[in-house]
Amino acid sequence: MFKQYKDKVDFKVVYIREAHPTDGWQVRANERDGVLIASPKNDAERAAAATACAKNLKICIPILIDNLQDEVERVYAGWPDRLYVIDQSGKIAYKGAPGPAGFKPKEAESVLRRLLGL
Repeated sequence: MFKQYKDKVDFKVVYIREAHPTDGWQVRANERDGVLIASPKNDAERAAAATACAKNLKICIPILIDNLQDEVERVYAGWPDRLYVIDQSGKIAYKGAPGPAGFKPKEAESVLRRLLGL
């Protein structure tokens, strides 16, 4: 979707608090895959975690980083992850269910197409 609409839509990923930190709710899949990230204690650590995430997952969408107070996550209920479409006036046009099970990219794309008049 990013590749198809990137010239018409301003895509962003917002990196929020780590869903499965080593000092929190760690899961076996993360241990098996070597995804071992502690909860960041400062902005530099959160930025390093976001950079590692982008590199390891080959994310090509620009990434913004939530602050340590998790303001974006709280306002948008983004944990563990979620898809949003924000219209040109700044209003939420689409709010997906919590991911990854709630990801429905085709629904988000349908809203994008409607907003773009396609």
